[in-house]
Amino acid sequence: MSGHHAEIKVPGGKLVVADVTTDAERITAATISGDFFLEPEEAFESLAPALVGASVHEDGAALTARLDAALAPFGQELHLHGFSTADVALTVRRAVTEAQDFSDFSWEILRPGTLPTALNVALDQHLLEQVQAGRRGPTLRFWDWEDKATVIGSYQSYANELHPEGVAEHGIDVVRRISGGGAMFMEGGNCVTYSLYAPDSLVAGLSYEQSYAFLDQWVLQALGELGVQAWYKPINDITSTGGKIGGAAQKRVPGAILHHVTMSYDIDADKMMEVLRVGQAKISDKGIRSAKKRVDPLRRQTGESREGIIAAMTRVFRARTGAADGQLSQEELDAGRRLVEEKFGTEEWTHRVP
Repeated sequence: MSGHHAEIKVPGGKLVVADVTTDAERITAATISGDFFLEPEEAFESLAPALVGASVHEDGAALTARLDAALAPFGQELHLHGFSTADVALTVRRAVTEAQDFSDFSWEILRPGTLPTALNVALDQHLLEQVQAGRRGPTLRFWDWEDKATVIGSYQSYANELHPEGVAEHGIDVVRRISGGGAMFMEGGNCVTYSLYAPDSLVAGLSYEQSYAFLDQWVLQALGELGVQAWYKPINDITSTGGKIGGAAQKRVPGAILHHVTMSYDIDADKMMEVLRVGQAKISDKGIRSAKKRVDPLRRQTGESREGIIAAMTRVFRARTGAADGQLSQEELDAGRRLVEEKFGTEEWTHRVP
């Protein structure tokens, strides 16, 4: 028998705690607690027994179904405040998988200064590999750049995403990154971009979709402190009452994860549309008539400078994790530059999907 513990703070809700005992195959005992509200009182007594006997391999959906079935007899009298059965299931999965939280690691924050976009992209691969190999601890890196670039997702078609004439006219450097997702139009200072590199135990027990929102809870808190009511729109969009703010992408390797986010600060929408092809399918998927409306700069929503927004994000992340300031070593910079020469700056990689 082995014991497991996990707790989550539901975004906008309450704390849920799971203490679970398992053998090799099953949950043998469970205790659910927290500062949530649940009515009627008898319903609380049904939570833990519903989990006993569940396979240690059951996913969140299966555990949620167990909990829902146990609570079904309470009918319309049942009221859950500040949490849901899915939150309980998630906490149990995090416990059983021995997941770690942000505060379980020693984090570093990197702000290495202005770098070419291609080098910023190359560093994502190198630092992910460093964390994977155990040569670097969990790291948050903010990007700075002055060049004009478009960063396309690993699986996007070059021809389908870009207007060649716009790329040439505006002197755009096109770089393909290692993560999936959509294209990013990046001129110096027009976005807030950061990358998280961490052991994959940080997202253990989470579905792919859940991991996005989990990894950016600190960002939503920082935006809230800046007066922006923001939330995640599955799978990977950060949106707000004022419209879409940004999007995230991930790359996973055995033992480690890269989570990358770009949020619009002050984008020249006309120039962006001359460079990027934004298809009708994507526009209709967002329920809007004009692609330009998808650009909703943080500057307008917060009234803050880009530096002010990064400072707020850094403050919240440091408060949550105790992160210390770090530095990129010369060896890491040199490794990134080699990757630009050998991969990210090559026609073969950039046009890998024509």
